[in-house]
Amino acid sequence: MNPRDLLQRETGLDLNQLTVDRAVAQRIAALGLADPARYPALLNGDELQALAELVVIPESWMFRDPEAFFAAARFVSQRLATHPLRTVRILSIPCAGGEEPYSMAMALQDAGVDRGAFRIDAVDLSEVALARARQGRYTRNAFRGGNLAFRERYFTQVGSEYQIDPALREQVNFSHGNLLTIDAAASSGRYDIVFCRNLLIYFDEATTNGAIARLRLMLADDGLLFAGYAEVPAFCSQGFTPMRSPGAFALQKERRSASRVAQPQPAAAVVPAALRPAPRVPAPAPSAPTGAAHAAASAPAARNPAASVAEQLEQASSLADSGELAAAAALCHQLLQTEPGAAEAYFILGMISECQNKPGVADGYWRRCIYLQPDHYQALCHLALLAEQQGDATQAAALRQRAARVYGRHGGVARSLP
Repeated sequence: MNPRDLLQRETGLDLNQLTVDRAVAQRIAALGLADPARYPALLNGDELQALAELVVIPESWMFRDPEAFFAAARFVSQRLATHPLRTVRILSIPCAGGEEPYSMAMALQDAGVDRGAFRIDAVDLSEVALARARQGRYTRNAFRGGNLAFRERYFTQVGSEYQIDPALREQVNFSHGNLLTIDAAASSGRYDIVFCRNLLIYFDEATTNGAIARLRLMLADDGLLFAGYAEVPAFCSQGFTPMRSPGAFALQKERRSASRVAQPQPAAAVVPAALRPAPRVPAPAPSAPTGAAHAAASAPAARNPAASVAEQLEQASSLADSGELAAAAALCHQLLQTEPGAAEAYFILGMISECQNKPGVADGYWRRCIYLQPDHYQALCHLALLAEQQGDATQAAALRQRAARVYGRHGGVARSLP
């Protein structure tokens, strides 16, 4: 079995060949293998985990898409008001470096929820990310946006880093695991809230459906699930209903025979959605001789213009997701000078503009994107959300319907990088 297939079997990630080839080349160099063709035989146990560490995306930050945490905190407060003696259980999967579960714990503390009233389980595939999460120490890159008052309340500066409050850290139970292999039946109905955001965009349709079935099993019948914006249609097609909480992307199980729980009320202000990694599904790989992984990673980009465009787009997306917005924007503009039809570059520029609180500029970039690529699902979703935030319900509905048609045509798989 080749490295890409092994990674998909073990992680569920539907990675493009370029990403896998680069990771394989790094591991071959780290192991000092003279013959790259020997590498696939080493892919078991620790080496497969080491390779997976290079392709998983643990990048996140505190209060990423803050409306989700505010909505969840309101939901917990409502639940405790009616069931004061019951501990609220929350799951964060994948949890990356702990930014998401710690943000949830801080939001609950700020909402006045007693520490003994909730417990958070946090699961991730990356041992490296989990080690960072358990340590609870973060660089400035984990704190983004203009409102960082929470950092003063819950962190202590240690040199150039910030250490989380030990008492808050004890509220989160970190463990190594994979959504596709954990015993979901053993946790049936266990969780009042589940965070699973921006994971399914890396799965194919069959894996996505299996993951949703597991999440559905673990979520309480009257619980809330928080997804990434691009994943909402997939959940809706598998028996979930979106809640009226703008910017939170909260869903609940459909329950035709029972009344709905109280819906989280929207906050006074809608915070622009933060940057998210562009979804990556397999791209056609050029034919190559034995040792293709090593050759693909070391060959000059100029030999394959299509690969060069894909590499630049992926680099721009990674820069943006790491908070290097100016560098990401510069790379997109540079690419558009030679590839004016690169719709994904306009999409990334729109995401950057949204993060900079420039909705009008973002709107222009996303409209240029769908002009060039009418079936660009993520751009359609963002334009729909933007129209909704601006009070244009008719336009928002039209864009959502258009996005739903695109989603259906592609069999539940979001578009890939070129």
